[in-house]
Amino acid sequence: MRQTRWGRYAPLVVFLWALNPALVGALTPAQLATLRADILADATLNAHPQTPDGAAAIAMAYNLPATPNFWVWRTVVTQSELVNTTSVDATTFTWVGNGFITRSTGEQAAWRELFGDQGSVNAALPQVRQAFTDIFSGTGNAAANRTHLAAVARRLATRAEKLFAAGTGSTVSPAVMGFEGLVTLQEVQDARQLP
Repeated sequence: MRQTRWGRYAPLVVFLWALNPALVGALTPAQLATLRADILADATLNAHPQTPDGAAAIAMAYNLPATPNFWVWRTVVTQSELVNTTSVDATTFTWVGNGFITRSTGEQAAWRELFGDQGSVNAALPQVRQAFTDIFSGTGNAAANRTHLAAVARRLATRAEKLFAAGTGSTVSPAVMGFEGLVTLQEVQDARQLP
């Protein structure tokens, strides 16, 4: 059987879904209409035939990183990532002084409570970002930690995630996603078939 140009990527989407179904989002009817309008507005995408291969090509385009860069708040950030990794801005968490060691007992308890049993937070929630600000209030190492936490708590969005996001999408002000994951070939076909 002849493998089509874009059809070879369908198994990748199926594999990613089998690995973690959360990687493949589910678009609402309103989002499908928005996707349709966006496809129609892009002459290159709209030129693809209304076939599975055409839908696969369009889905691939929406699942690539947005250009120019568009930053979004991450919905799952572990405590370990926040304190043990170097951010994309080359910042690191510091324990020294008011970075953490000399924070008040209440601030240290709030930090632990923030992560609860799951060990992670949803940085897209404003109350989580406010907790970062409140727990690490002040200057010096506390300010450096606030910068680091914000840097680790954001990531680059795909073209699809950008389409449905709300906000500026800058490094200073990441957007909040209205959709997270991969757009599927079927969703592209469904969007293109809308009246």
